[in-house]
Amino acid sequence: MRILTAALIAVGLLCAAQPPRKLSFARAGGVVPGTMQLFISASDGSDERPLLAAPHDDYDAVWAPDGRSIVFTSDRNGSGDLFRVNVDGSGLTQLTSDPAYEDQAAFSHDGKQLVFVSTRGSGYADIWTLDIATKRVKALTSGPGGDYRPAWSPDGQWIAFSSSRGIVAPFSEGRWERQQLAEIYLIRPDGSAMKRVTNTGGFCGSPKWMSDSRHVLAYCSTAQQTMDLRRPAPDPGSVSRLVSIDTTNGALTDLPAEPGVKMNPSPLPGNDVGYIRKDSAEAGIYYTSGSHGPRGAIRVASWSPDGKHVVFHRRRTPTLPPQVKMFSRNPNYDLSLSGMLPAFSPSGKQYLSMTSPGTGKVSSLNVNTPETGQSKVLYQDKTRNAFVGGWSPRGDKVVFSLGGFAAFFDGFHSQFLKPGERVEGGAQIAIINADGSGFQELTSGADNNSFPSYSPDGNHLVFRSFGKDGQGLRIMNLETRAVTTLTPDYDNFPLWSPRGDLIMFARQINGAYDIFTIHPDGTSLKRLTNGKGNDAHMSWSFDGESIAFASSRMGFKDEVAYTDAPQPYGEIFVMRYDGTHVEQLTDNQWEEGTPGWEP
Repeated sequence: MRILTAALIAVGLLCAAQPPRKLSFARAGGVVPGTMQLFISASDGSDERPLLAAPHDDYDAVWAPDGRSIVFTSDRNGSGDLFRVNVDGSGLTQLTSDPAYEDQAAFSHDGKQLVFVSTRGSGYADIWTLDIATKRVKALTSGPGGDYRPAWSPDGQWIAFSSSRGIVAPFSEGRWERQQLAEIYLIRPDGSAMKRVTNTGGFCGSPKWMSDSRHVLAYCSTAQQTMDLRRPAPDPGSVSRLVSIDTTNGALTDLPAEPGVKMNPSPLPGNDVGYIRKDSAEAGIYYTSGSHGPRGAIRVASWSPDGKHVVFHRRRTPTLPPQVKMFSRNPNYDLSLSGMLPAFSPSGKQYLSMTSPGTGKVSSLNVNTPETGQSKVLYQDKTRNAFVGGWSPRGDKVVFSLGGFAAFFDGFHSQFLKPGERVEGGAQIAIINADGSGFQELTSGADNNSFPSYSPDGNHLVFRSFGKDGQGLRIMNLETRAVTTLTPDYDNFPLWSPRGDLIMFARQINGAYDIFTIHPDGTSLKRLTNGKGNDAHMSWSFDGESIAFASSRMGFKDEVAYTDAPQPYGEIFVMRYDGTHVEQLTDNQWEEGTPGWEP
């Protein structure tokens, strides 16, 4: 018995001593650590100053009814939590500390409670209340779908919010990103009597109550226009409306306002309304009275009770090293932010990524060394974008693809209404030595050949192809260059297991993307996910036992206009190679994607 007990203790100590597994991933929309900072100024933009002496990623601030303090969201301690601070920046206090995502707070009329958004219940964005004195919380809503941007009525009787509940978000026209449909709802502060106010069939969000506790202000758009709302710099001609909504009958009345993408309407003294424009060089705070306030990439603003001051967060563009440590819900996993599609070398000392091309430029293939902080171009074509593939088993070669890839690089302007349009002018598989020498193109012709992955013996590649002769996955013998068909379906992102027995890929099926595996001989097709969302951007752990992937199964966490991300609902998950033991690692309103394992 003593021997058995000692053995069990030894095993337990060994398991406890195992270092965390490491994953790196990318975040879309440019919302990286150090991006968001809170400022306070006069309503006309004068006397602007940072709210906090030591800012972190602080955002979504709201002014207390007594005008003496401000509640905001911060990632300073890991996950998004609510904090309170005095208007002069003193007295910082943390109000919530759950590892779930918590954001978008609003005060009750007496200042004693907050209503906010949290995922702490089901993982979806739901409406909760917080008693500030006791810290007691209560869930008001639950279930699939997202609830966002709550607001408490002046008479204390209702909470208004926008919601996608009961709505299946359709794909944007000709794209794989989802539109965001939302309507305005009301609910009692005790969680009873929930009712839907609007029925636009599109999007209406960020309700703010008028003083009569009957009307709310909101901004609205068509469903397709939500693709424009989420862009950091919307195209000229992009538009949304500011409206007043009668909560008794759902009637909408347009408010006079500047053109362009408008959001975050707030009623102010003197029948004025403050709001934000996020389009063009004119971005900033505006008023329906005709004046304007602070300028720049402002996303959320809240005015003091007398309307004389405004607190807001503005986006910045920080400079980051190749890897930045991020918060993980599971301490057994270390997460880092890196470039797009990070692919680590077998040694783990370097990883591949690709740049985002600017105007008139193309994406380069980069090799990054986290230990030194250095990043250098491994290959750049004069006219074609480079798309990351992976390393050879020995780490001496790199495979990648070259093409236009407008679907990824032209700001959502390309559409794919017919299967043939996925060819995108063609793309080729290329190979290069790890030192940048020996460049070769392995494919030719008009097909779109992309996403190559080495077999563990280094003798074959699997890749995706779209062309006149069909679509699906292909296997190339590197010695003979012979190509055989593995699948004939709408498949993407193939990756050969390090053990060699499986090839993983994402397949579009029943209006979504799910993860499958198949044997290299084409047998034993198996579906691993059915998350009722998009599951893709997968990667194998180096032992072939685990899979990391990005998923939209938890839905939107916020209104897309505020997040600036193409799909602000991507979370990083891990599971075993057979699809079991699925676990969520990230939980926020940004789009996380393309996870890569470190050895």
